[in-house]
Amino acid sequence: MKTTGVTRQLDSLGRIVIPIELRRTLDIHTKDLLEISVDGSAILLRKYEPNCSFCGESRGLTSFKEKLVCRQCLKELKDL
Repeated sequence: MKTTGVTRQLDSLGRIVIPIELRRTLDIHTKDLLEISVDGSAILLRKYEPNCSFCGESRGLTSFKEKLVCRQCLKELKDL
C-alpha cells in the first residue's frame, strides 16, 4: 500500500476531508459513492463501481429483481 504522507483530523461527526489532489487522481467527484472496507487495521476507501452480480462486468448493466445484471448474463438467464 502506498502512503501519501497526508494526515487529516476527524471532525466531531467522524468525517474527514479527502484532499483534492487525491480526488482528481482517482476521478472522485461530489456525490460519488465510496465503498468502505477493512483490511486488518486499515480502512480502505474506493470509488464504488457497480458490477454484474454474476460475472463482475461493469458495462451494460440492467436491474433485475434488485440485482445488477449485464447483457450477457441476462441473456443466459432467459435461455434457462
